[in-house]
Amino acid sequence: MVWVESFLVRYPELAVFLAISIGYLIGSFKFGGFSLGPVTGSLFAGILIGQFAHVPVAPMAKSFLFLLFLFGIGYSVGPQFLQALKRDGLKPVLLAIVVCVTGLLTAITVARILDLDPGFAAGMLSGALTQSPAMGTATEAINALPLPDADRALFVAHVAVADAVCYVFGALGVILFCSVVGPKLLGVNLVEEALRLEKDYGIVRKPSGIASAWHRFEMRAYRIAEGAPAAGLSIASAEATFPEHRFFIQRVRRGETILEAAPDIIISPGDIVAVSGSREALIGVLGARAGEVEDRELLDVPVSVIDVLVMSPAVKGRNLADVAKESWTRSLYLRAVSRGGHDIPLAPGITVERGDIVSLVGPETVVSSAAKRLGVIIAPTTTTDFFVLGLAIFLGGLMGVLVAFPVGDMRISLSTSVGTLIAGLTVGHLRTRFPLFGRIPDAAVSLMTALGLAAFVGMTGLHAGPVFFSAIAEAGAGLLVGGLVVTLTPMFVGLYFGRYILRMNPILLLGGLAGAQTMTAGMAAVQDRSGSSIAVLGYTPAVPIGHILLTTWGTVIVGIIAGGH
Repeated sequence: MVWVESFLVRYPELAVFLAISIGYLIGSFKFGGFSLGPVTGSLFAGILIGQFAHVPVAPMAKSFLFLLFLFGIGYSVGPQFLQALKRDGLKPVLLAIVVCVTGLLTAITVARILDLDPGFAAGMLSGALTQSPAMGTATEAINALPLPDADRALFVAHVAVADAVCYVFGALGVILFCSVVGPKLLGVNLVEEALRLEKDYGIVRKPSGIASAWHRFEMRAYRIAEGAPAAGLSIASAEATFPEHRFFIQRVRRGETILEAAPDIIISPGDIVAVSGSREALIGVLGARAGEVEDRELLDVPVSVIDVLVMSPAVKGRNLADVAKESWTRSLYLRAVSRGGHDIPLAPGITVERGDIVSLVGPETVVSSAAKRLGVIIAPTTTTDFFVLGLAIFLGGLMGVLVAFPVGDMRISLSTSVGTLIAGLTVGHLRTRFPLFGRIPDAAVSLMTALGLAAFVGMTGLHAGPVFFSAIAEAGAGLLVGGLVVTLTPMFVGLYFGRYILRMNPILLLGGLAGAQTMTAGMAAVQDRSGSSIAVLGYTPAVPIGHILLTTWGTVIVGIIAGGH
């Protein structure tokens, strides 16, 4: 053990990678559907390693990784942040603001009652509200306090200790409240509510197995028999026979000749038509009315599948059913809609918003034309715009240092952390207007956010490990109870505010509560209990607000608690 301690002290960078590795292992274990996740797992791994060795942690390395993480988070939610402020009648946004502000006020009150130092107070907030990035903003705020180095180091260690103590119930509390306690308090049945809400949006649940067909949209060839309903009709009239299924005739074989579809072409008995549509509709509707044939030459139509970033005001706020009536959507199919990194259920009543990413499929010319009307094609890229990334972090950090606000007798700066988060939001938003500006591949953003936060938290755990048990003894059971209060109070306030003041649908309300706490597992629990994914519609507008406010609260609570001491 002496050799291990000496090795880890001599090579602290390897201790960090060990903490990340063990952290991801710890985070992968599930207990009844609950898991700590890799970030909190890395914190516990760092604390565990810290029991065997006093690993030196470089402050600059911690800051570098944390700033990368914050920029990545801002960059990811930026396209949806301003849109979240404008759409959905502001209800999920107001809900998120109320939940986050209530959480901050509760944490401040509990910290003062328990007489917690700034480190314990900030860690209680980050753990109880399940927002690990608040540890970083709190750490930076503590390091800026006019205190002796030893006191600052101790407070930073206390942040990690309190977060570790409060996080487990914080996560479990949000999951259980959103999926079990909240529905009981509202007196609603999640399954029935989800079915009603799906009906309002026009979502139709598919039978098991149909949704998992090899291709969602296909093109098939059918021979028009004598006396068939389509015989003698124009292509336009034939397509209008089943408007709800959006069948489109792409080509017609007449003898040895292949005709490209035109609205006025009359379909004759003996023709073979190439029809595009959803797989289940082609099988269930046309398959029972016409004889399918194999005609590779007829079906050899160039098909394109692309992702488009929605920017056009012409479609913003319109539902899918309305957009589908446009002439330029003929033969165009929608495979998926992503909003803020989360897939949105497809249904006629779902609205399209600026910043959404839509996945289109159809004939090449149709898809290209539609993409120009919707926004900009998202072409895959492997190159990161490091010029924008580096400059944005620098300017954001500079703004964070220069902007300060008074707290008691002190002036607390906005901090480089919050400044960098704002910089990421700005760049992320600008790319919705100028898609070629500041491009960063999704894989690079994922690495920045996942590795950046896990490494930062792991190093924080290494720093806190040697004082972990003595700090717990100092804080006592009051810290755990205080964390419980900080977790549940915003949930109760948000639940009744959303239901009786905002008049939100229960499913969207519960999804919004999970989003306000940035707890994806809470949303997943609601989806599991309701048997529907529709809770994501409440989650996506709330989660960017939660990320920004809860991360900023780390700076705020340190300033307020330190100013009161």
